[in-house]
Amino acid sequence: MSNVKKFLLTMIIGLVALILEFGFQQNRLAYWLVAIVGGVMTITMLMGMVKTLRSGKYGVDILAITAIIATLLVGEYWASLMVLIMLTGGDSLEDYAGHQASRELRALLDHSPQIAHRIDQETIKDLEVDAVQVGDLILVKPGELVPVDGRVIAGESLVDESSLTGESRPIEKKLNDEIMSGSVNGDGALRLKVIKAAKDSQYQTLVKLVKESEAKPAHFVRLADRYAVPFTAIAYVIGGVAWFVSKDPVRFAEVLVVASPCPLILAAPVALVAGMSRSSRNGIVVKTGTTIEKLARAKSIAFDKTGTLTEGKLSVEEIQVIASHYSEDELIKYAASGEQESSHILARSLVSYAKKQQLSLYPVTNLEEITGQGIEAQVNGKNVRVGKAAFAGSANELRTKQTAVYVAIDHHYIGSITFADIVRKESAETIKELNTLGIQKTIMLTGDHASIANTIAKEVGISEVHGECLPEEKIQVLNELKEVDRPAIMVGDGVNDAPALAVADVGIAMGAHGSSAASESADAVILKDDLSRVSTAVHLSQDTMRIAQQSVLIGIVICVILMLIASTGVIPALLGAALQEVIDTISILSALRARKDR
Repeated sequence: MSNVKKFLLTMIIGLVALILEFGFQQNRLAYWLVAIVGGVMTITMLMGMVKTLRSGKYGVDILAITAIIATLLVGEYWASLMVLIMLTGGDSLEDYAGHQASRELRALLDHSPQIAHRIDQETIKDLEVDAVQVGDLILVKPGELVPVDGRVIAGESLVDESSLTGESRPIEKKLNDEIMSGSVNGDGALRLKVIKAAKDSQYQTLVKLVKESEAKPAHFVRLADRYAVPFTAIAYVIGGVAWFVSKDPVRFAEVLVVASPCPLILAAPVALVAGMSRSSRNGIVVKTGTTIEKLARAKSIAFDKTGTLTEGKLSVEEIQVIASHYSEDELIKYAASGEQESSHILARSLVSYAKKQQLSLYPVTNLEEITGQGIEAQVNGKNVRVGKAAFAGSANELRTKQTAVYVAIDHHYIGSITFADIVRKESAETIKELNTLGIQKTIMLTGDHASIANTIAKEVGISEVHGECLPEEKIQVLNELKEVDRPAIMVGDGVNDAPALAVADVGIAMGAHGSSAASESADAVILKDDLSRVSTAVHLSQDTMRIAQQSVLIGIVICVILMLIASTGVIPALLGAALQEVIDTISILSALRARKDR
């Protein structure tokens, strides 16, 4: 039975008991109704508590269960009912605060390759991707997802692997090169020989990694549980001493009723719900209350590069002109004019740059795209080639791991244009703010080249870099973090980040333009395309937990004072249960402060 159903059942039983006692004067029947239902529910709680203790954890339920049993045994069943209502109500509220969003990665599965074009004696037959076998020949058309891992046997194309590896630039694939499933083919058709079945291919491996990561959650002690042991011990000592001195077991029950740990059960969940609401108003969806607790105590944070620390778009970084009779602006105009009808990422970036520079583009005729080489067109009456070094007539290709295109006009090599990923303007300030908030270690985990990763890491202030990482390697880095560096946060946006987001203590997805699979596997999602929301999430979580801790301590202090008074016998059990309502109200009002922006 769910906690919500238990709470509703308790409320109904309480209402029926009230009618029996005060409507029909059937107080004994009311007692047995409360005692039977309370006893059954207490037994189920005891079974759950035993499982909790066996797992090495310790919760606050044992004190409330003891209070219910003690009050029933001495005949104070109304006090028992009130404690039961508070206990089940608190558990229901905690379920609401900590309800984990679905982690089945439906989006990842829904967007996985479904159809493959198998080549049978030069005829093409469409079939489900699971039916493709190792050794089959398949065709991947321009713009399609690669359905299974394969090796190129014919054709050349630029392939986008950014969602799998994190590398922002397209990768050239030619004869004998291997291609991963989930990659997006560019402008050229490719024929592949299948080297892995669908279930063993890279895309499905990502799904498996995420599910395995979710099945092994890290151990974490919640705020309420950290106070449970000392608070329970204090209550038992005071109650035991009162019973020993007075020789009256009712005294023990009266102390435990006052000691019922409702501030622990209610104050922390209320503060967490309030903090989650506050985060939502700031563009951050936090899926669980436990996520807020972990964010508040985080000691390290890892970032993906492309689309997270950078904007995931290419910008013109350097323009080299070797022909003295052409300026940089003219080189850009001719190159961008030739590329303006292409949908390729480099073409879009080049045209976008020209427009930002307010350069008017020339009309284009006789445009031809040469697969794997570039484009050739008539621009402003001149023959223009934009593409690879050899295609443009350059004898020397630039020695850079960044993406570059080469330009020839009227069959003479004119110059080159180099592209780089754009670093978010807020990245450096976000890292600085996280350090101020107590994050001791900052890490970059990226599939991009180590040289590029190190350059960007130095620019934004990240101390540790792991380049050219596959999803499995990102998981390995996170798993090898020392205990002193935990809880650990992972921030990413792509399909390739989903396993790392799931295995981290807290996964944060950049959800504005990122992969829906990443958002599904993350514990928190940034709804706005703003990296600074990551430091905001940590700050809000720390503030929420400070208020939660204050609220819990306020309730505990008041409880201890009332326990000492109850030990003298001046507070009857029913009055003690009523006083608990006052303590609960004070704790809840204090916890609700977490909802307000200050």
